[in-house]
Amino acid sequence: MKVRIALTVNDEVHEALVPVHKTLLEVLREDLALTGTKHGCELGECGTCTVLVDGQPVLSCLALPLETEGRRITTIEGLADGARLHPLQQAFAELGAAQCGYCTPGILLTAAALLSERPSPTRQEVKEALAGNLCRCTGYTKILDAVELAALRMERART
Repeated sequence: MKVRIALTVNDEVHEALVPVHKTLLEVLREDLALTGTKHGCELGECGTCTVLVDGQPVLSCLALPLETEGRRITTIEGLADGARLHPLQQAFAELGAAQCGYCTPGILLTAAALLSERPSPTRQEVKEALAGNLCRCTGYTKILDAVELAALRMERART
């Protein structure tokens, strides 16, 4: 059985006719061609598929599109402001926090949610927020440094 859905993704409304069992991850990638959200474990274990729904991190491999209808979805494609990178993206690039980059979209969105709720997190709070995002390449130190740098820059921009 298929249903017609209307999703607000990156501030644009998208309509699609999808099977009821199709995950949000599949709809984003296959129906909306937003391939920045990555397939990882598809079990909710790795955080690679994280998107924001109303500003909160959600594992899109476990979410059904019907659950997100009428809510604001942000994917990695919607994090930047046009050609201007989000401070997190800028810090990740400058500090070499991404190596293969596969986990990076989920980490960036999770970190963005953290910084919107807690503008000046401690390193421990950053670690706790990112605990559900696995990276096989970096060892996390540069990721933590980049989140802290972005938080500092965002704080300075607010004052």
